[in-house]
Formats: sequence, C-alpha cells, structure tokens
Amino acid sequence: MDFLDLVSSRQSVRAFDPERIVEKEKLERIIEIARLSPSACNAQPWSFVVVDEPELKNKVADATSSRVLGMNHFTKQAPVHLLLVEEKVNLSSGIGGWIKKKDYAQLDLGIVAAHIVLAAQEEGLGTCIVGWFDEEKVKGLLNIPSSKRVWLDIVMGYSTQPLRKKSRKPIEKIVSYNSYK
Repeated sequence: MDFLDLVSSRQSVRAFDPERIVEKEKLERIIEIARLSPSACNAQPWSFVVVDEPELKNKVADATSSRVLGMNHFTKQAPVHLLLVEEKVNLSSGIGGWIKKKDYAQLDLGIVAAHIVLAAQEEGLGTCIVGWFDEEKVKGLLNIPSSKRVWLDIVMGYSTQPLRKKSRKPIEKIVSYNSYK
C-alpha cells in the first residue's frame, strides 16, 4: 500500500471486534514507529501506557465514556487503549517554546499520535483518538503521577466498521502559494 492509500483508508473506528486480540508483535512495531517520531529539538516529550489486560482496559474505557452526553461507549469494545502521557521537554525545546510562545510538547504529542494511528492502519488495525476522558480517574487506574498530563487515549483493535467516504475541504480552499489568501 502506498502512503496516499494508507492515509485515505485510515478512519476513526467506533466498532471493534471485542473477541479478537491485538498481537504483541503488532503493538511492538507500532510503539517502535511512535518512538521514532520527530519532536522539537528531539525532546521526545512522551511516554506510552499500553492497556490490554481486559478488566483494567474496561475500567479505562469507563473513564472515557459519558452517560450524560452519550459518548465514547464504543471504547469498551477496543481490546487496546494506548495512552499518551506528556513528559518534560528538554532545555532547548522548553526555551524555544517560551520564546516563540508555542507549546512544542503538545505539537509533538499530535505528531506521535498521527504516527501511531497510521502505523496501526498499516498493521490492519483500526483506531480512534479519544480526548474526552476523566483524566484523574485514568491516572489513578494506571498509577500515573498527578503531576503528569494524559493527553490522549488511542483505542485500537480490529475494526468491524465499513470504510466511509472522507469529507474534506477542497484543496483550493486550504492551500495558497507564496501568499496567504
């Protein structure tokens, strides 16, 4: 599969085969690709918590769903939750971010999340990036220090969902050359 086909076929999956486990070799390749992701000043301001033990995974899934808003109930179907934890940036990234008023760690976490979902797609796995969850509950369940931020939960597994047509803005609406339009 070429890269355009890979990106075109990746979608946010909200229906997983709960009986089919994700093979450890696939998870290890995905983590290796994440580890190699670029970051500002090579700060690598991330760590990952892979949750695949069924009982614990269900508790993490409970922390992502909201009965009141009726959202994220699909997360319990996913056999893997991969949580992205923000770590400290190095000195040059920290100083650069302060001078330029940019949070490079957050940008880097977005980059690593993109690498993870595309690596999973290449492995034949579906993913959904979940940002809505009870962070304090997740920290407690996974022994993450209170001083850390858990930015994203990427749920992962074998999709049972058909491929949908992507709806994106046309190129001419989002690209200009040599001057902002």
